[in-house]
Amino acid sequence: MKKIVFEGTEEQIENLKLLLEHGDNDLPKLKENYQTENLWCVEDVQGMFECTDEEALDLCHRALTNDATIEQIWFAMDFEGEEMGLRKNDEE
Repeated sequence: MKKIVFEGTEEQIENLKLLLEHGDNDLPKLKENYQTENLWCVEDVQGMFECTDEEALDLCHRALTNDATIEQIWFAMDFEGEEMGLRKNDEE
Protein backbone atom coordinates (compact mmCIF):
# COMPACT_ATOMS: atom_id res chain seq x y z
CA MET A 1 0.00 0.00 0.00
CA LYS A 2 1.36 3.43 -0.96
CA LYS A 3 1.11 6.42 1.33
CA ILE A 4 1.23 9.90 -0.15
CA VAL A 5 1.60 13.26 1.61
CA PHE A 6 -0.90 15.91 0.55
CA GLU A 7 -0.54 19.54 1.48
CA GLY A 8 -3.24 22.12 0.99
CA THR A 9 -5.81 24.34 2.55
CA GLU A 10 -8.54 22.88 4.71
CA GLU A 11 -10.96 23.31 1.79
CA GLN A 12 -8.62 21.51 -0.61
CA ILE A 13 -8.19 18.59 1.77
CA GLU A 14 -11.96 18.36 2.27
CA ASN A 15 -12.44 18.31 -1.50
CA LEU A 16 -9.91 15.51 -1.77
CA LYS A 17 -11.72 13.53 0.93
CA LEU A 18 -15.00 13.96 -0.95
CA LEU A 19 -13.35 12.78 -4.13
CA LEU A 20 -12.01 9.69 -2.41
CA GLU A 21 -15.38 8.97 -0.77
CA HIS A 22 -17.57 9.50 -3.84
CA GLY A 23 -15.48 8.22 -6.70
CA ASP A 24 -13.58 9.84 -9.49
CA ASN A 25 -16.40 11.64 -11.29
CA ASP A 26 -14.68 14.94 -10.48
CA LEU A 27 -11.15 13.66 -11.13
CA PRO A 28 -10.75 15.53 -14.44
CA LYS A 29 -11.46 18.82 -12.58
CA LEU A 30 -8.86 17.88 -9.97
CA LYS A 31 -6.31 17.21 -12.71
CA GLU A 32 -7.12 20.57 -14.31
CA ASN A 33 -6.47 22.56 -11.12
CA TYR A 34 -3.59 20.70 -9.48
CA GLN A 35 -0.22 19.49 -10.65
CA THR A 36 -0.49 15.80 -9.78
CA GLU A 37 2.28 14.29 -11.90
CA ASN A 38 4.96 14.71 -9.26
CA LEU A 39 3.78 13.03 -6.07
CA TRP A 40 6.16 11.47 -3.58
CA CYS A 41 5.36 8.38 -1.57
CA VAL A 42 6.62 6.03 1.13
CA GLU A 43 8.24 3.77 -1.49
CA ASP A 44 10.36 6.68 -2.76
CA VAL A 45 11.76 7.25 0.71
CA GLN A 46 12.22 3.54 1.37
CA GLY A 47 14.25 3.32 -1.83
CA MET A 48 16.76 5.59 -0.09
CA PHE A 49 16.51 4.56 3.58
CA GLU A 50 15.69 1.53 5.67
CA CYS A 51 12.65 2.74 7.58
CA THR A 52 9.08 1.94 8.50
CA ASP A 53 6.14 3.29 6.50
CA GLU A 54 5.46 5.78 9.29
CA GLU A 55 9.06 7.01 9.35
CA ALA A 56 9.07 7.30 5.55
CA LEU A 57 5.85 9.29 5.52
CA ASP A 58 7.18 11.58 8.25
CA LEU A 59 10.43 12.12 6.34
CA CYS A 60 8.53 12.82 3.12
CA HIS A 61 6.30 15.34 4.90
CA ARG A 62 9.27 17.08 6.54
CA ALA A 63 11.23 17.25 3.28
CA LEU A 64 8.31 18.62 1.27
CA THR A 65 7.29 21.21 3.83
CA ASN A 66 10.66 22.54 4.91
CA ASP A 67 11.41 26.18 4.20
CA ALA A 68 14.17 25.44 1.66
CA THR A 69 11.90 23.23 -0.46
CA ILE A 70 9.06 25.73 -0.44
CA GLU A 71 11.43 28.61 -1.24
CA GLN A 72 12.92 26.64 -4.14
CA ILE A 73 9.49 25.91 -5.60
CA TRP A 74 8.50 29.60 -5.50
CA PHE A 75 11.87 30.51 -7.06
CA ALA A 76 11.41 27.94 -9.84
CA MET A 77 7.86 29.12 -10.58
CA ASP A 78 9.08 32.73 -10.76
CA PHE A 79 11.97 31.75 -13.05
CA GLU A 80 9.81 29.61 -15.35
CA GLY A 81 7.11 32.30 -15.52
CA GLU A 82 9.68 34.85 -16.65
CA GLU A 83 11.12 32.36 -19.17
CA MET A 84 7.62 31.90 -20.59
CA GLY A 85 7.22 35.67 -20.88
CA LEU A 86 4.35 35.84 -18.40
CA ARG A 87 3.51 39.19 -16.86
CA LYS A 88 3.69 39.29 -13.07
CA ASN A 89 0.69 40.35 -11.02
CA ASP A 90 1.08 43.64 -9.20
CA GLU A 91 2.38 43.12 -5.69
CA GLU A 92 0.67 45.25 -3.09
